[in-house]
Order: sequence, then structure tokens, then C-alpha cells
Amino acid sequence: MLHVPNILHIPILRKGVPYRSLDVVRTPHHRTKETFVELSQANVGLIRRDLLDQRTPREALAKYSTAELIAISKRAADIFSNDKLPMGDATQTPEEYVVQLSATTGMPHTLVRRNMKKIHAALAEMEQVIAGLTRKIPYDVLDRGFGSGLSFFPRTESLGIVLPSNSPGVHSLWTPAFALKIPLVLKPGSAEPWTPYRLIQALIRAGAPPAAFSYYPADHAGGAEILRQCGRGMVFGDVGSTRIWANDPRVEVHGPGFSKVVIGEDCADEWEKYLDVMVASIAANSGRSCVNASSVWTPRHAGKIAEALAERLSKIIPRAADDPEAELSPFADGGVASRISKMIDGDLYTPGARDVSASYRGAERCVVRDGSTYLLPTIVECSVDHPLANREYLFPFASVVEVPQTQLPEALGQSLVVTALTNDAPFRHRLLSSNLVGRLNFGPIPTGQITWDQPHEGNLFDHLYARRAFQAA
Repeated sequence: MLHVPNILHIPILRKGVPYRSLDVVRTPHHRTKETFVELSQANVGLIRRDLLDQRTPREALAKYSTAELIAISKRAADIFSNDKLPMGDATQTPEEYVVQLSATTGMPHTLVRRNMKKIHAALAEMEQVIAGLTRKIPYDVLDRGFGSGLSFFPRTESLGIVLPSNSPGVHSLWTPAFALKIPLVLKPGSAEPWTPYRLIQALIRAGAPPAAFSYYPADHAGGAEILRQCGRGMVFGDVGSTRIWANDPRVEVHGPGFSKVVIGEDCADEWEKYLDVMVASIAANSGRSCVNASSVWTPRHAGKIAEALAERLSKIIPRAADDPEAELSPFADGGVASRISKMIDGDLYTPGARDVSASYRGAERCVVRDGSTYLLPTIVECSVDHPLANREYLFPFASVVEVPQTQLPEALGQSLVVTALTNDAPFRHRLLSSNLVGRLNFGPIPTGQITWDQPHEGNLFDHLYARRAFQAA
């Protein structure tokens, strides 16, 4: 395939060594559709051949203590945020990173910068992150493999990750693997190759061994090969793309979160006090995160809540990428936005639901502004058994469902995050005891608000390490 001149090229990284492939994939600017960047493409054979040797990267990291790797992560935080770093044959300033990521994903500059701060915080707070994941196991236990009556061994020599293109914030989830001495094998999203490459370069400049990082832009077959060949994996995507890995214990699946705000009987009549929390839970990061609330469940006042949410969210409108007030991301592929809108309209034909937002935004949900395609925020009021009661989409969308508290949490279904607005002790206990609820917030805490000393989704340490019985005479 011929190389397009004057186009930024991002290479493969094979154990930290740049490699330019003859096969490239070209990613367009989301608005102009002209080629913006090209990526060297790794085929299955190259990936399979490289992953025959996973011992070398593991040995490179094993030479460092846990404390040293945490210190490297902390240094990398400021480097990632502030330094000019290699980007293929060129360099990339922080501002160029913002503009380039926005160009291929459509994410407004304001949201890119917020995600940068999230990644910075994850690296800077790595000591707290590791303490939360390991439950404060002493570092010498991790370094020696035993101590204090404990012993742990790695389940794998590398962590393979198939990454998404929807939001750069998800990259904060894999960075602790480096501090836990597990090398990374990354397949970036085709529209978002920027963040993982920049993170790798920041860690290397901070003192990390380059061999600990492999970066393989690839097609679906290449991503599947990474997950098959690595002893442990993570995959991000929708239900369809992650279904094949759902029952593979080696692979941690990060699909839709179906996160929720739940209002208890005791707080339902004061729902207006919590409107800001509901809006933030639904609309933060343009609704692109698995921790965004996709529904609000209440024992009464569903209609009033839906109207208030629709009115507030109608103020989130398409703006230029560099507008400091931009809060809504367009879709890099306008066809995806159109299909999502048609799916919602199709479900609205089923009795028991109404698009409350239609009277605030106008009839059209899918709109084109200055060459970019947007889905305008949508609030639907529906019954508990309606198809839209538990759906998730990559824009500010939520259903408002009226349901007796006695049917909760069973009626919620699987939920990554639940913010429970209730002081009812028995109801709180039911939520605490439920295996349907992942992260649980009591009180007015947006579903997207996290603390670095607690695992986000699953426990990466438990995924990468196993405890053994150990005795020494």
C-alpha cells in the first residue's frame, strides 16, 4: 500500500521498538473525511510471532521494585500532561494531542482536556490505586513473591488489551498493570491511537523499560489474536463485539455499564434536590462512558423528573470543537449516529414510552452541524418492562422508570454503578447484598465520580495475580 506523503504516521511498537509496516490503515478527520493520520497495521502473523516471547518484557519489568515503578508512574503523569513527546517520526505537544484526538474522534477540546486530567490523576495517585487494588499488601510481598504470611504469583507474563475509540479516559484503567510488573500489549482503537501511544512515550521518558510496551494497530482478527495469546486480557466494546469473550475467565470484559440513579421512597418527594446529580450522571463526558447513568429509577414523579431532565439537557447543544462551552461530542461515523437514532425510534413504537426530549429539542434527534453529525440529548419516560428501560448509547441518553421500591434491586438488572438516593437502611442493605450492583454510591454522588483507592470495574490485581498457600521452615 502506498504511503500518503505529509500525513502523520504512527508505527507499531514491538517491545518498544518502532516498526513501520507496508500495510497501513488511514483514519480520517471526523468532519472533513480527509485522511488525517495513518497507522502501521500489524497482521496476525506478526502479532503471533512477537508474542512467542513474552518472557523478555516480563524480565525487563521484574528488575524494578514496585516502589520504583510507582515513582515512574508519578513522573509520567506530568510528562504526559506537559511535555512534547515522540509521535511516530514527529513529535506531539499536549495541545497538538488535544487537537489531533478531537480531529479523529470528534470529542470537543474541553472534554479531551478533562480526560487528560483523569489520566494524570490515575498516574499521579498510583500509590493509592495500587493500595486499593492490593488491599495494602506490603510492597516487599509483591517484589519477593512472599512475606507477612502471604504469597502471590502472576497469572500471566503480559496483559493484552483491545482498546476503544469512544473516550480517552478508559486508558487510566490499564496503567496500574505497569506498576504491578505486568507488560502491556495494546491494540488501540482506530479513531483513538493517540492516548495509548502518548502514555507509552511518557512512561518511557519517566524511566520505564521500552520492552514493557507493545502497540499493535490491527483489525479485529489482530485484536482477537492478542487476547488469545496473552495469558490475561481486557476488551472494551459493545455487547456484540465483547460477547465472544464473556465466558473466558482470562479476559476482563468492559462492555456497556447500564449504570443507574435510584431514588428511594424516602427521597422521592425531594427529587428536585438531586437534579444536578442526575444531569451530571447522564451527561458528563458527553455520555460516552460506561459509568454514565443510562436510567433513573424512582417510585413516583417519573413524569416530572423526565421533564426536568429533558429541559436541562436541551441546553447541551452542538458547538465548535474549540468552544470552551462544548459538552456534546459528534460521531466520527455519522452512519452510526443515524442507526442509533432509528433504533430508539423503533423502540418508541412499542407502547409504554415517550420521548420527553422531543418537545424541547424538536423532532430531529440526529442532526448535522458544520459537517459533523450529533445525537441530541434524549430523555425517555417508560414502563419498567419497556425495551428502553435498560438501554445504553454513546450520547446523553437516559430512561426514567417508575417502579415500586419493593421490586428493587432485582428489576434493575446488571448495573456497573448505582447511585442510591435513600437513607432507608433496609433498602440500602438490599443494594449492598445484591450481586447485580457493581460500584455502589450512597448519597448525591454522580455515577461517574470515582476514588482512586477503589477498583473501578473488577480488580486488576486479582485479574493479574493469584494467591498461593505458602510456608517456609
